[in-house]
Amino acid sequence: MNPLRSLILAAAGSDAIRKAVATAPGTRSVVDRFVAGESRADAVAAVAALADKGLYATLDYLGEDTTDTELAERTVQAYLKLLDSLHQEGLGARAEVSVKLSALGQRLDAKLAVDNAFRICAAAEQCGTTVTVDMEDHTTTDATLGAVAELREAWPSVGAVVQSYLRRTEADVDALAAPGSRVRLVKGAYAEPPEVAYAHAHDVDLGFVRCANRLLAGGGYAMFGTHDPRLIEIAGDRARAHGRAPGEYEFQLLYGVRPDEQVRLAAAGETVRVYVPYGEQWYGYLMRRLAERPANAAFFLRALVSTR
Repeated sequence: MNPLRSLILAAAGSDAIRKAVATAPGTRSVVDRFVAGESRADAVAAVAALADKGLYATLDYLGEDTTDTELAERTVQAYLKLLDSLHQEGLGARAEVSVKLSALGQRLDAKLAVDNAFRICAAAEQCGTTVTVDMEDHTTTDATLGAVAELREAWPSVGAVVQSYLRRTEADVDALAAPGSRVRLVKGAYAEPPEVAYAHAHDVDLGFVRCANRLLAGGGYAMFGTHDPRLIEIAGDRARAHGRAPGEYEFQLLYGVRPDEQVRLAAAGETVRVYVPYGEQWYGYLMRRLAERPANAAFFLRALVSTR
């Protein structure tokens, strides 16, 4: 793994560094670039702005590693209120929600997390949209895929996420890639041991392409989560090679990352969905985004040393 990436991911777990970053003069400008805001109103406004540009959204209420039922319930209520607001503003068709099972209490009680996810899925259905269950580190992969399978018994549209840097992912894609199955393919952003994850970026990219081919060949609805121009081009080519027209797959990019490319792809007729995080617990999310691209880290460091 790249030494800078390793350092940033290590910082993501440090409470001391979190406090230092939160109080640094330039932090707010960095957070505002990658996070839509801290409130539900901020999130809904971001969806509306994206919709005006022809873009879709998936909303993530930031929070993970919940260890008490009260915090898990607070997260559920945040999603229920968010979905209600989207419905009231007529934005249900433009946005889905992404949920982390860890934020719903997975490490506290696996059944509690799934039950909470059921509540969010039911609310999403009422609002005319759906849910994608985010993938986290490799220790939760089996439990998360099991939860997705359980949720899909009631809501087949629930999305799964797979990470191309994990060595197991091609087999997971084969199991998921049934016709109509919504699967988000990403590279992966957690620090993982070499026995379970590819260490070199080239191998991760090759895994991404292999998984894209398997997903498309199996009839799944592919959601390509990448900002890499080369992988975007390859994914589009592979989709067309498998007879997919625009609208039968989509590209997903992160809020604040390559916004001009998001608009360009949409203008070219592609379905583009922007991953929009919001909430007060932005630190862990921000650190993973910085670890993904050295340019993001350089931007961050420049902002931190600025006193303006």
